[in-house]
Amino acid sequence: MHRTDPHHTSKPRRLAAAALALGLVAGGGLAAQPAAAVGEGPNYGGNETVNTSILHTYDELVAELQKQDAKQPAMELEVIGQSVKGRDIHLAKYLSNPDNPTILYLTQQHGNEQLTTEGALDFIKSLGTGKMKGVLDGVNILVLPMLNADGAMGDVDFSLDDYIASGDRHLTRYNANEADINRDHIDRIEPETQALHENVLGAYDIDYMVDLHHQGSRSEADGELVSGSILHPTTPNVDAEVLDGSKRLGSIVYNAIEPTGWGHLGKYAGGSAETIARNGIAVEYDISTLLFEMRGMSDHENPGSVLGQKSNGYLIKQTVTTLESTARALSDGSVEAADTTFWDTLTEQSWAGWPAE
Repeated sequence: MHRTDPHHTSKPRRLAAAALALGLVAGGGLAAQPAAAVGEGPNYGGNETVNTSILHTYDELVAELQKQDAKQPAMELEVIGQSVKGRDIHLAKYLSNPDNPTILYLTQQHGNEQLTTEGALDFIKSLGTGKMKGVLDGVNILVLPMLNADGAMGDVDFSLDDYIASGDRHLTRYNANEADINRDHIDRIEPETQALHENVLGAYDIDYMVDLHHQGSRSEADGELVSGSILHPTTPNVDAEVLDGSKRLGSIVYNAIEPTGWGHLGKYAGGSAETIARNGIAVEYDISTLLFEMRGMSDHENPGSVLGQKSNGYLIKQTVTTLESTARALSDGSVEAADTTFWDTLTEQSWAGWPAE
């Protein structure tokens, strides 16, 4: 389904690399502790530090977005709606040419999955520097960080007493109504989902989307704990050309992460329900979607889901690598020739068990 676009001139749909590692602990500016690889970073066994105070609060995130908006001529900041608790939801826009392909980076549908948001913020900062010089000439970029602001702040109408992290707040998967936003892409009951669909997906002519999440800390592939896992749409209703674009986008990410020595990717074991963004958005809007599930969450009641924060820098770095590599590939057109055959042999992740050895 194609949209009439009031903000962005219609364009021919083009289902058409390396990133500099930042390696900073989220929000704190401190170098991450050494780890052999993201997949071999510290687990949570009851003693490791998991502290939410080092993560950007909602207000800190908004302040930084406003700072970058004032600083970067190419950037425009838009409020697309409000959360259940009335927090503004922000979209950072870099729209240079309607004939360029457009990609949406979406983070924190689940409020306890914040390191992808930290990486997205670093990516936005990099777009205002010489590091990404020329990239915006060939691609339009939309970044929607922290869709679930209430969950990220623990400002919800249910108890979080059993959650593990210390710090100034807990973070939860759900929005304030205890709804999972990433299961609401058909009914669109929640205001966050409505804002995304009405004022982003339905308003801009988007070709690609990377939906950034976190999974538990104990998934493995090929005998190693994964640093993350990727997956294209798996609904049978997706258009073949859209699916091919998703697989090509996955190829760019895989080839940027896997050779690093610190990253190891598996194939995410995901279902076909169209209530999930990866599937539903691909079908409804003809957008090539890629799911990226980073290892370990920022807070949870389950010890097997939370990762010790010594791996924070690597996970942020993995996010930045993902965003920068895909933006470059879209800008220079190399995504068009990306080899998708790796999907045929990419190992589907499995549960490594808990507790960690």
